[in-house]
Amino acid sequence: MSRHSLQLAYGVWAPIYDPAIRKFSLPLRMASLAALPPDARRILVIGVGTGLDLPLLPPEAECAGVDFSAAMLARARTRAGTAWLVQGDAEQLPFARASFDAVVLHLILAVVPEAHLAMAEAVRVLRPGGTMLVLDKFLRPGQHAPLRRFLAPLAARLATRTDLVFEEILASQPGLRKVSDQPAALGGWFRRIHLEKLAP
Repeated sequence: MSRHSLQLAYGVWAPIYDPAIRKFSLPLRMASLAALPPDARRILVIGVGTGLDLPLLPPEAECAGVDFSAAMLARARTRAGTAWLVQGDAEQLPFARASFDAVVLHLILAVVPEAHLAMAEAVRVLRPGGTMLVLDKFLRPGQHAPLRRFLAPLAARLATRTDLVFEEILASQPGLRKVSDQPAALGGWFRRIHLEKLAP
């Protein structure tokens, strides 16, 4: 899906995103964010959307959220508190290298046009030794999942992907170490993945 199409899609999604997603995703988000280390003082949420993650972050941390959709960010401001919200592209983040102690990628890799580019940018802005938390729907390597693959073209029109294989994305980032990978929902289609950036 093109960036222009994504803007349009999420302009439509913004008013109904919370009723559609909040109840299902809130316990998954909480479980994922429980892995934030206590010394994470600067935290970035990529694809912050309507800000569902923001109230769950440590209140003492300096937090930033970035999203491509102005309509979603407008809703996130009601939850932002002291968090800094920025409109930007996950594939070209407007932050310096090694700016954050932790990066959160909740329900975003299956949305962006090029997931491996978004992952590369997340790695770039994360400091060595920093924590990356991923929550999304992924296929396993070699998993047939014919229905999910069949639905992929239709789902892409709704601004998401159903055929993404996380291991293929991770393979492009040798500077990351997988700490844990746990099923989160729907029989393991949704996964909670905890990663650490290795020192150079």
